Amino acid sequence: MTLEQLWNGWRAQYIASAQTGSSRVGASVFTQILKSGLSDVDSNIVHRGEKVFAILNAFPYSTGHVLVLPYREVSDLEDLDAAESAELWATVTQSVRAIKVSHQPHAVNVGINLGTAAGGSISEHLHVHVVPRWNGDSNFMTSVANTRTLPEPLADTAHKIRAAWPD
Repeated sequence: MTLEQLWNGWRAQYIASAQTGSSRVGASVFTQILKSGLSDVDSNIVHRGEKVFAILNAFPYSTGHVLVLPYREVSDLEDLDAAESAELWATVTQSVRAIKVSHQPHAVNVGINLGTAAGGSISEHLHVHVVPRWNGDSNFMTSVANTRTLPEPLADTAHKIRAAWPD
């Protein structure tokens, strides 16, 4: 017997937000979070710098999936000023270090999707993905059901990464 459907309810919110794509009106979800007045704990922001910040991905590929992005809403790398660019990449490196300490992955993927066609669901606000990986972390759930299994709540992940963030 083959199971043909697995319920994956959290995807509905992601799909609804992703459908607006670059044609959306108003601020990106990241800018909305920054302007919301929520605390860093409530918004899962794990680090704030002068020009950039790091936040947990609300729809992670794996536990510890961090996004690093400028406060300023820009869509292309070449739109960053020199200070933003330097701090962005330094913060990506800090994110990798923190994740290696907090979650001890076997490897880490670092990537960026520039533009909707490249896979950027929020392409108007450039963000770099820092994704911890473990041997055998992909299984049938992702390949046949578009579902991920995550062993800890985002709040616990954020706490661990904040505690491991390099000074």
